[in-house]
Amino acid sequence: MGIKSFIGRRAKPRRVSSEKIKVSDYMTRNLITFSPEQTIMEVMEILVKKRISGGPVVNQQNELIGIISEGDCMKQLSDSRYHNFPIEDLKVEQHMITNVDTIDGDMNVLDAANKFLESKHRRFPIIEDGKLAGQISQSDVLRAAMELKGQTW
Repeated sequence: MGIKSFIGRRAKPRRVSSEKIKVSDYMTRNLITFSPEQTIMEVMEILVKKRISGGPVVNQQNELIGIISEGDCMKQLSDSRYHNFPIEDLKVEQHMITNVDTIDGDMNVLDAANKFLESKHRRFPIIEDGKLAGQISQSDVLRAAMELKGQTW
């Protein structure tokens, strides 16, 4: 007597090509941005209120000119305490990072994962036609990987 299988016909696994999964498909377009004229205190208030760890600094033409992060704010807190200097007047433009790494929105999102690992950055801005178009974070890349479900790598 042979063994009978009661497993029904399985549906073909849905394959999503990782080649077509671009950074621009997963980046955040509606960003919280900062201006160079804002104070560090204003930035800290927004970071805490919005539960974000940093964001792009743009000029009036929406051109990326820097990044400000929790770490940058923490450094200013520490310095102001050490030098007994009030933090209220410190401006973003004096304390933001101006050498900003960006990535192309057409980049494969799994290649972007490697860029995150190589750079230790938490976010990358995306520039289109010289303007800030969006930002991709490590969690955006994880979301993309979950949608792929490991089927294509």
